[in-house]
Order: sequence, then structure tokens, then C-alpha cells
Amino acid sequence: MQKEMIEKLQKNLLKWYENNGRKTLPWRNLQNDTNRAYKVYISEIMLQQTQVRVVLERFYFPFLQQFPTLLSLANAKEDALLKAWQGLGYYSRARNLKKAARQCVAEFGGLLPRKKDDLLKLCGVGAYTAGAVACFGYDESESFVDANISRILKRLFALQNPSQKELEIRAKLLLNEKEPFNHNQALLDVGALFCLFKNAKCKLCPLNAFCKGKNTPELYTKSPKKSYENLELDLVFLEFGGKFALEKSTKKLYKGLYNFPFKEGLKPSDAVFLGEFKHTYTKYKLRIKIYHQILQKENVEFEFKSLEEIESLALSKLSLKALQIFKAQNAF
Repeated sequence: MQKEMIEKLQKNLLKWYENNGRKTLPWRNLQNDTNRAYKVYISEIMLQQTQVRVVLERFYFPFLQQFPTLLSLANAKEDALLKAWQGLGYYSRARNLKKAARQCVAEFGGLLPRKKDDLLKLCGVGAYTAGAVACFGYDESESFVDANISRILKRLFALQNPSQKELEIRAKLLLNEKEPFNHNQALLDVGALFCLFKNAKCKLCPLNAFCKGKNTPELYTKSPKKSYENLELDLVFLEFGGKFALEKSTKKLYKGLYNFPFKEGLKPSDAVFLGEFKHTYTKYKLRIKIYHQILQKENVEFEFKSLEEIESLALSKLSLKALQIFKAQNAF
């Protein structure tokens, strides 16, 4: 794409953003906030794998209220951190936040570094997040590629199966170095609002005049179909003295989270069936059957907690679903 064409594209993009961009999002309005980079960082980590609406309505503000600074995050207890993250999923993100915060305290004077290369040294921070924090948190002239921008670039340049490196080169080519903040925010909005994975709204897109793939956008968004293994598991509410058995996971995905006991063939012979639900877990499609059993003596394999105590614990999404069914059946 020639320089003149790029300049025209940049101008069109900024004009569209000025009139139509999602400029009211709170992490886009921090110019006079001394804690700006930290708040941008939290938003970027939350927005990985999670919709803007969900982050905005349920997680962003409560999390910042509980952990308002990088130092408070570095000193956070893991149980409290995971509880604050409950419902966002991908809990390694929360654990990496704390690790990165501790790195900043130890290596960067308790502040998020300004430069992309230094940000890349932080635990859980990849090329996209480093570029976004540098740009949106510090106004650095950085380009970057997330799923939305990747889709735009593939269609804009009619690229099939480009490497990540090639996409990063194209993103840098398009970057408006005089207004990187607005340019990158505009691209994110175009990807979220028009250049959709399915049913792209090409005719409404401000980049339509420059896009080589606008007539066949589906050619540039093919992805391999994910295969799942089907499993049936039993989850049991083991009750003793009004308290329920829990186990704290040490496995990587659910590490630090609590679960009600569940596994294949766990159903006790005298347990009461409460219901069932479906759940997707990594590469598995699970069918979970829920049972309730009152024990005559406490099982020392588990921790026993009251329902009130359980409310303050970080539960896996699977156990949260089961708990909702259990409460409905027992009218709690």
C-alpha cells in the first residue's frame, strides 16, 4: 500500500473514530489519572477472552476498588485475588497479574515500565499487551496485533495464512505515529463493530474503500474446528453437620480454586440425584450429574465449609454451576 493511500486510510479512520468511536469506555479516559498505566493494564488483561460488556458491568471497577494500585496487587493474598477474578475464567491471568506486580516492585520501582521491551519481561505479558499498555498507558507510538486487528489486516491486505510477524509488520506500516492512541483504539473498534468473524458489516466499515478482501471476507477468517472428548462425571455434595466437602485444586487450570468432589464413577449408592448440566472444560465436553449425600462422619480427605463460608471462596465455574442447582433444589 502506497504512502498516500496509507495517509488517506489513517485520516478516514481517525475521522470515523472522532464521531463514532467507543470513547466513553473508562480505560480510554485516563489522561489525567496518575494511575493510568495500571488501570489500562488491568483492562487489557481482563479483556483477553472476555467481552467488553462483561468486563465493564461486572469486573473492572470492583477489582480496582479491591486492588487499586500495583503495590496492593503485589501484596494480594491468592485466595482474595482468585475470588475477585471469579467468573472471568482463565485464572492463570490473575496469578500472572500478581507475579508481574511483584516484578515491578522488585525491578521497576513499583511502577509499570514505560517501554514495550521492558513490559515484555513481565510475567503473562505478550507482544499485544506490552504494545497496548505502552500506547494506551503512556502514549508510546506502538503498533500491535490482537484477534480483532489480525482479522482487519488479513482482509485489508487479502492475506491468507500470514505469519504473526507479517501481521505485525503490516500493523506498523499502517500506524499513525502522530496519533497512535486514537489510531489503535479506532482499529480495535472497527474489529469489534464491523470486521466481525461472521457476518462482517463491510459496507459500514470506515476502511471499506481500502480493503482488498471486502467482497469475500470469509476467506480470511477460517479457523480449524476444535475437537472435544465427551465425558460423564459425578459431582457429589457431601454434607456433614451442615457443612459441605471441598477440595482445593493443585492442577494447573484450576490451581488455587475450590471444587466440590467430582470425577468419573463417584456416585455413592445412597446418594440423592439432584440434576445434571453440561460444561466445557479445555478439550472436554462434560455431562455432570449432581448428587447429595449426608455423611455419618466427617471425611478427612476434604475441607468442610458452610454455605456462608463457601460464598467467600473462589470456586471453579463448574462448581458454581453445580452450587446454583443445589441451592435451587434445597430452596436456599
